[in-house]
Amino acid sequence: MGKRNMDALSEEEKRLFPLKTVTSVVSLFESILKRTTEPDLALLSIIVGCIENTLTCNQQILSGAKSTVLTTTVDETSEKLLAIPPVRKEDDFPEIEWSIVEALYVKFRAVIKSSVDVTQYGCPEFATRELVKKVSDVIWNTLTRSYYKDRAHLQSLYSYLTGNKLDCFGVALAVVAGCQVLGFNDVHLALSEDHAWVIFGLDGKETAEVTWHGKGNEDKRGQPVDAGIQARSWLYVSGNPVICSRFTEVASLVSSINPSITATTDSLEVASMQQSLLWVLYDTGHLTRYPMALGNLADLEELSPTPGRCPCGQLFSQAIEVARRCYGNSHVYPYTYQGGYFYRNRMYKEALESWANAADAIRSYNYSREDEEIYKEFLEIANELIPFVMKVEGSGHSARSILKDSECFAHLLRFYDGICQWEEGSCTPVLHIGWAKPLVNTISKFDSQVRRHVVISCSEVAEEDTPATKPPAKEQEKEERLVDSHVGDKTADQKAWLGSTVLAALTDLCGRTVLSPSFFLGPDTKTGSYTQAIHSLNISGTAASTDSPVKIVNKPKLYLRSHKMAGLKDLLLSEKLNTHAISLQLTAQSQVQLGGRKLRGEEAKDAKHEGRDANLSRPKRTRKE
Repeated sequence: MGKRNMDALSEEEKRLFPLKTVTSVVSLFESILKRTTEPDLALLSIIVGCIENTLTCNQQILSGAKSTVLTTTVDETSEKLLAIPPVRKEDDFPEIEWSIVEALYVKFRAVIKSSVDVTQYGCPEFATRELVKKVSDVIWNTLTRSYYKDRAHLQSLYSYLTGNKLDCFGVALAVVAGCQVLGFNDVHLALSEDHAWVIFGLDGKETAEVTWHGKGNEDKRGQPVDAGIQARSWLYVSGNPVICSRFTEVASLVSSINPSITATTDSLEVASMQQSLLWVLYDTGHLTRYPMALGNLADLEELSPTPGRCPCGQLFSQAIEVARRCYGNSHVYPYTYQGGYFYRNRMYKEALESWANAADAIRSYNYSREDEEIYKEFLEIANELIPFVMKVEGSGHSARSILKDSECFAHLLRFYDGICQWEEGSCTPVLHIGWAKPLVNTISKFDSQVRRHVVISCSEVAEEDTPATKPPAKEQEKEERLVDSHVGDKTADQKAWLGSTVLAALTDLCGRTVLSPSFFLGPDTKTGSYTQAIHSLNISGTAASTDSPVKIVNKPKLYLRSHKMAGLKDLLLSEKLNTHAISLQLTAQSQVQLGGRKLRGEEAKDAKHEGRDANLSRPKRTRKE
């Protein structure tokens, strides 16, 4: 266990104060990140938290004539006043004095050191579970009694020290910073996509919960996270979290900065600071294993591109590549980030593919109530974004509409197949009538000709309608998912091509002279011939003057793994959709879901002897609307 130097900043770094521009903050971070020693999490969290809260929570300071007052709650009954100088035109934000930052920093160290006596734990070289739990208790017991799950600007130590409020991530960061104050540098953050815990001990093999999730009424602090991993919960990303170094923890506190002032207004200065700091961390290599931070940087670049930097689309792709290479495709948000980018830029086919890839990532998990955030993400995609895409694409008669693209239909089915498999084996149902109606409406937008162009196959287990265990995500990636480059019977396909191209020409050239009687009377007519109509379309499936409504490419091949979607195979490909049957099948409870758990061993033998299904332990209540 090492000793911490009380002098957190060098004299040169202190001369950068008062901080009043984004450039000065960036210079400070660059200087700290270049050190050979580890950065001080508490200090940096206080600095960025002070700037964020000043610019987003106290807008009256921006219009002060002589001086303004920033009111910050110390506890539930008292307040203290901090004098903030007015903002000059050449500055980005009010001056942040070193004396204020230092006072808060000293206060945090005093809280930790006065509450935790390391000698009681034998002065261990590495942190123990009891010591980590004690630091967590210190933070936990000094918070206000309310839980703030969806409140903004509560993730920094500045919020903790001035208002005794922290969100879920803020508590975890405070615990790691507290352990750093005590000299235990083996305690680090482990970050999933919606949760945080710590690793500690020799080689970081121990794990411990230090914060809450959700409403805070299920406190598991001090416990290892093994149960969540074994339950296949998305919250624990199959045991593939981002394991932070001290520099990655700096990246996490920068990535957690929230520029929002209101639901529709952001602080330009805070967003600019966050974007600049993320580029500093990107250049120093501290985002190479951090998909969420790359996605946040890409979002900021989309709003305000930095000259000379790579485009935001490339950053979205980098985040996905990192998630696949480093975390076994266990992370979902890189795909939804990319899908949102494509959606905003009206690249609807690419958006559908990204959303389908997100569903491929979620299919390896079992849904639980703790997965509320990702559930809401998929619900928004299914019930708002995709229906809007269908509305936009179906409102015109464009030959390039995705409604005439069989690959887009395959992406759509793959998206729902992933959702259905996410539900299988889960104790809580996912799909209800609120999901079924948008799906049925969306599928009905695709013509039967487009739907039948997709070659759908199912797993043997799904076709036999017997329960199956979910394969690991890495194995699923190896399976063929969408497009088969080889088409079987070329002669049959050519015949189908001819038929589809004629229909394509009729649809696309509707209202033109091609629909004159002479078009239907055969090659002997004076105005044209059937053969000429066919040969006006080139081999790629596009017309000489316009695109063909149905893109003639190798047939997309889709492999369905979920029971529900496999059961819908014939209904989806039928010429006339039976929407009622599709809704019933989609909302029905799957066999592997009816019981809270599968029976194994002697229990399974007893169930079989009694004539009960070995895969069902008890009936499950249906989900209420």
